[in-house]
Amino acid sequence: MTIDAPIDARPAAVLTAPVNNLLTSPILPTLLKLTLPNAIAMFGTALVAVAETSYIGRLGTEPLAGIALVFPFVMLTQMMSAGAMGGGVSSAISRALGAGDRERAATLTLHAAMIGTCAGLFFTVMMLTLGRQFYSFLGGRGGVLEQAMQYSQVLFSGAISIWLVNTLASVVRGTGDMRIPSAVLIAVAIVQVAVGGGLGLGLFGLPKLGMPGVAAGQLAAFTLGAIFLAWYLASGRSRLKLNFAAFRFERGMFVDILKVGAVSCLSPLQTVLTILIFTKIVAGLGTETLAGYGMGSRLEFLLVPLAFAFGVASVPMVGMAVGAGLVARARQVAWTAGAAAGLTVGLIGLVVAVKPVLWISLFTNDPGVTAAASSYLAWAGPAFGFFGTGVCLYFASQGAAKVGGPVMAGTIRLLLVGLGGWWLASSGAPTWTLFALVGAAMVVFGLSTMLFIRFTRWGK
Repeated sequence: MTIDAPIDARPAAVLTAPVNNLLTSPILPTLLKLTLPNAIAMFGTALVAVAETSYIGRLGTEPLAGIALVFPFVMLTQMMSAGAMGGGVSSAISRALGAGDRERAATLTLHAAMIGTCAGLFFTVMMLTLGRQFYSFLGGRGGVLEQAMQYSQVLFSGAISIWLVNTLASVVRGTGDMRIPSAVLIAVAIVQVAVGGGLGLGLFGLPKLGMPGVAAGQLAAFTLGAIFLAWYLASGRSRLKLNFAAFRFERGMFVDILKVGAVSCLSPLQTVLTILIFTKIVAGLGTETLAGYGMGSRLEFLLVPLAFAFGVASVPMVGMAVGAGLVARARQVAWTAGAAAGLTVGLIGLVVAVKPVLWISLFTNDPGVTAAASSYLAWAGPAFGFFGTGVCLYFASQGAAKVGGPVMAGTIRLLLVGLGGWWLASSGAPTWTLFALVGAAMVVFGLSTMLFIRFTRWGK
């Protein structure tokens, strides 16, 4: 039986109209309305990754291999700032608004900006001082390593911009406004493709700078995005009115954000470690098997933004409900979002499990690679729905400031893939058993996340 705090129904009259709408409107239609802008923005972001890979490929094999070394760290930066710490920011803002405390929500915004700035600075210092060692550890040598460093040094010199865009976008999402953050991310994507492609390849009469030019496109795009979001919040056009004159440092504000955001940062670390460990295991089985796995896991990564779109839409709905004492509604929102994400992602997984050629033929006709990718999708595809549900519920739990359970579920998945994969590989088990392990780990992740949320107390 689930144990929750007593419900203290707050009179809707003390709440602003947007907040009251999220507390009283029908759950599924409201959730879908909030999800759509996020889904469009995530689709745009995915297209940027494809476009960037395409024009880096025109620079040669070494640049293409170099970006592969940098990508996990770029991904880690984005996941931490947008999904992990960003979720903590949205959670704190939405809970304050749900409790009718707009002044606290505004003060939290300024503290969130400081956290984003400090985190971005940390990534800048870490990657500029240790980047070469990281890429060397992953196997970077000679020209490949130099190409990776050229891209990395430019990009991570402005990591603050990436963190501020995702932090400030999370502030706006916490108010229940999904359109502005999504529009900004789409604009950032367009600028990144245009400037990065122009400077990287020397298009539109611009100098051909190669990898530094490609990275400069991303840096310029996120800098402009951060400036716009800062102006939008400071101008009073958002649902929060910032009072800079009355601002003061408050330890409790940092705690309110970090108690969710800091713990949530473990999740992207687990995701990256799971990928790196399993890739290392599969690499020992041959080039065709590794390529096939990479092709299948690439689809998995493209489906994660779908779960993210549902999950991040649920954060303000859950957070405001918890802040207002409507715990039963908060749980209903979480389960509805989890079911919607699971059905959407799961349907795609089932289609590619039955007809893997629909995805694989987009990239290769090689028989060996096709066979390996087909095997992976046949075993992992049916489990995508559980994975999508687990990812979505992870975000929903951020809204309730109870993220420990989903993070523990991610730990279980990491251990299952790492230890189980090592044991199977060392015992000479057939390749399909490794792919089946990945699918089983997704199922365990989804089910354990559900159980943790089911038996975790929500509310004060």
